[in-house]
Amino acid sequence: MGDSYTVGEGISKGDSLPYQLVDELAEEGYSFGEPLVIARTGWTTDELIRAMDEKPPEGRYDLVTLLIGVNNQFRGYSLEIYRSEFGELLERSIEYVGSNPACVIVLSIPDWGVTPFAQRMGFERGQISLQIDRFNWINREESELAGVRYVDITAISRRAGDEVNWVAADGLHPSRSMIQAWVEKTLPEAKACLNEK
Repeated sequence: MGDSYTVGEGISKGDSLPYQLVDELAEEGYSFGEPLVIARTGWTTDELIRAMDEKPPEGRYDLVTLLIGVNNQFRGYSLEIYRSEFGELLERSIEYVGSNPACVIVLSIPDWGVTPFAQRMGFERGQISLQIDRFNWINREESELAGVRYVDITAISRRAGDEVNWVAADGLHPSRSMIQAWVEKTLPEAKACLNEK
């Protein structure tokens, strides 16, 4: 669940985070169907909540990933509202995995301040990083309180300025290679959940 980082804006669907994660798990011997992706480019926490209200996911899931908040930061939404809405999304995520918080994985918000898009638009990198850190402080704290798993991919995203081909053609979103690095860091947490079942 999430926004453009989950959808895989600028790359193929098969290269997106949910699909790469399922593919990696399949290589490790875990069996999954096609992932259900509840995400859209540009979504904020309230828009994700509204989408789930309009079309609630049916059934129970083995694993849920949640990566949301960059558009809250981009639009200048308040940290307090983010905390409240993120907490609601965590509660729903836990319900979707049969009330097992260990099978919800929250990924931190990537830092888009290092991207060519941010440079072209004249955004101040340090200011964006500081704001992203504030949102991530909230989602990490809420994740710890809820007992879900947390994967910090922000540090990986900040290497985008130094790594070749880590940004998609739009100059903003992560490439397949960067998402692959996120998946490698997420994989142990996903396997830990699945091995408990």
